[in-house]
Amino acid sequence: MEDRTGQVTARPDVTDARCRDALRALAHEAAHAALDTGRYLMRFTVWGSGPPLVVLHGLSDAARGFAMVMHQLAPHFTCVAYELPNGADDGATLGAYRHRDLASDLYALLDHLKLGRVALLGSSFGTTVALRALAEHPERFTKCVLKGGFAFRPLRWYERFGARQGRYWDGRLCELPFREFAMRRACPATWDGCSPLARALFLDCNGRTPIRAAARRAVALDSLDLRPLLPAIAAPVLLIGGDRDRIVPRGREAVLAHGLRDVRRVEFRECGHYPQYTHPGATAAAVRAFLAE
Repeated sequence: MEDRTGQVTARPDVTDARCRDALRALAHEAAHAALDTGRYLMRFTVWGSGPPLVVLHGLSDAARGFAMVMHQLAPHFTCVAYELPNGADDGATLGAYRHRDLASDLYALLDHLKLGRVALLGSSFGTTVALRALAEHPERFTKCVLKGGFAFRPLRWYERFGARQGRYWDGRLCELPFREFAMRRACPATWDGCSPLARALFLDCNGRTPIRAAARRAVALDSLDLRPLLPAIAAPVLLIGGDRDRIVPRGREAVLAHGLRDVRRVEFRECGHYPQYTHPGATAAAVRAFLAE
């Protein structure tokens, strides 16, 4: 195992102008399409030119949340970002979904786009899909970046209670009472580190997720343990962490640092669980440097 770690002194680098330019470019420069995987209608975006980089978003996030990061990577990579199944408007039967099906959806997208070997950028819940894919089909991937990553993250008792109840609730996360208060309490570094427009993007991307979809993903995490797969993953992996991440504690990420065969890590200062909103420049720079090695 190769383990190289380092702290990046970059502080929040987001501005309203950067966020506005990225969203405008995403709308006008990227190609937006849909794919029937046989399990759901997958909406995806292809943006940029160069070696392919596939982005997997987090539990309650959206592909659009990586707009600022992809905006800086698009001149160097073909960024492919897609939406996880939500069961609200994509035909997914969430009760029949298993974690391995999420990896199968990724393979279906790669086949549809006729992509050979690709790099992966997984975020939070998306890192678990990336890890499974790296272990199941190593021949399809070159390198992988895991932001806020983990292989084993059982829920706390109150998270478990809320997730189990949420499986049967209608509506979207933005309709929950005290939602902004809860998000600020869960990750104050993200809330404080965002510019006003970036905070609005953060709220929108996380708010559109159906309650049932977020709850079922959370319940799946409670029993998911990918630690036995780690020794089989040979692809180089970069871990990106925040020094103030309350959602994935450092100890959970450390399991990856000790279990993977070729791993390095960077940590951003004054950063929570969502550097794609607060540190998009530093995130893009770290990804680009790692993939260019």
